Formats: sequence, C-alpha cells, structure tokens
Amino acid sequence: MVSWDNIQLSRRFCIIALTLLCSGGCPMWGKTSASLSDEKYTRQSAVGMIKASRGVLAPVYGPLAEQIVTDFDLDKKTGIGIDLGSGPGTLIIELCKRTKLHWINADINPHFFAYFFRSAEEHGFGHRVSAVFTDAHSLAFRDNYADIIISRGSFHFWKDKVKAFGEIYRVLKPGAAAYIGRGFSENLPVETAKKIRAQQGKMNYDVEKTANQLRQIMIDLGIKNYYIRKPKPAGTEGVNYGIWVEFHKPEAKDKLSKQKNISNAKE
Repeated sequence: MVSWDNIQLSRRFCIIALTLLCSGGCPMWGKTSASLSDEKYTRQSAVGMIKASRGVLAPVYGPLAEQIVTDFDLDKKTGIGIDLGSGPGTLIIELCKRTKLHWINADINPHFFAYFFRSAEEHGFGHRVSAVFTDAHSLAFRDNYADIIISRGSFHFWKDKVKAFGEIYRVLKPGAAAYIGRGFSENLPVETAKKIRAQQGKMNYDVEKTANQLRQIMIDLGIKNYYIRKPKPAGTEGVNYGIWVEFHKPEAKDKLSKQKNISNAKE
C-alpha cells in the first residue's frame, strides 16, 4: 500500500522523472501552460481524490479501461495516450495492463505525480508512463502528438470548454480519437453503480442539458465526426451513468490520397 510517507520520499524521484521526460524530447511548448502558484490545486485536494480513487471509485476504472481498449482497438496499438486530468492515474494503470501505449498523466495539480509514479512502479509500469503539469486550456503538447486522449470526471471543471476541447483536437494526431466525459462505462455492473452513487449522493447535473452543451461545442469547433454517448445498461432506472463524447480527427489529406491511389491501382 502506498503511504504518504512514501510519497514524500518519492518527491525527488518524481522531479527526476519529469526532468528526464523533458530532456528526452519533451512534448511541451516553450510557454508554461499552468501556474504553480495557483493555490486551488493543493496537496489536500490531491489527497482527497487519491482516497476516492482507492475507495468509492475503485470499481470504476477497470471496466472503463476495458471499454476504452475495446472501442478504440488499443490492445495491439503503440504510441502515445494522454489521460487529461488523470489525478492519481488509476485509469492509466488499468490501461497499462491492457495496452502497449505509453501513457501520460496530464494534470494541473502536480501534487498527484509522486503518488502516480510510485503506483506505476509498484505495478511494473514505471517505464511506460510520464507526467506533465498542464492546463486543459493550453495543453503543453505539440500539434498532432497523441494517438488517443481520454478524460474522466474533468471536463465540467474547465472554465472555457470550447477552448479546452479545441486544445484536445489540436494535440490529436490525424486519424486519432478522444473520449471525454464523466460517470461510468456501459459495462459497469448496475449493482456496483448503485452502490457508488449511494455513497456519493445525488449527482446534480442534467445529462440531456450536458449532451446539448457537448453538441454545441463540437459544432463551434467544426468537428463533424463525433458521438454523444449516454450509457444506459438494462436496469439502470434512476441511476446516473453519466455522459461521454467521442470525437475523431480526420486522416491527413496526403494519407487519404495515398490510400485512394492504392485503391484505384487495385481496381
């Protein structure tokens, strides 16, 4: 079990790991995308989320990782995956178990990173993860960088959602996809979902209103290939399973042209 004494001891490891990340071809822009002076993102808030990820939310991450891997055919893919607002990185650990991608914990609260690196090491994935301190509104990654970007439970905190979703779209490689939302996956057992919601209390957001908001964001950004997903397994009456948006960045024109030429040659 990871203790906070161990987290304190691993702070130096976290800093070294971040330094190595940047010295080995850091994906960051020249500017700083988030401010370390923002006291809202404290150690105390990180502790609270870490406890939740190991407690009430613990059953969520495995099924969600399973769904993401299946839906986006990630089991044999290589490349870069980003979990935006990953916090403790629990979802990343589950994705490392099921994929070969290198996963980046992109979060505005750096107090999570020592715990995240320690957890990754304990699960045998220390060599397959990185962490980047960044703000969703100004992502510290170059254009066309990531093979997939995911985010659970973060987008409703973004002040300018159009700007943040635009940043995600910018960072996606041509042909890559993003899966952004809150709540549960379709494959989470209903009884498990009920227990989690009972402990959390009522989720006071309107799923349909949020769906309309997400649609408008896609329209504002000119993203045509998107899907609003509202998980509703049988027997979920009265249980809020959340809402997600999946969107894809078109293939590069030169790649599409090559594919067309190959197709024509075969005919």
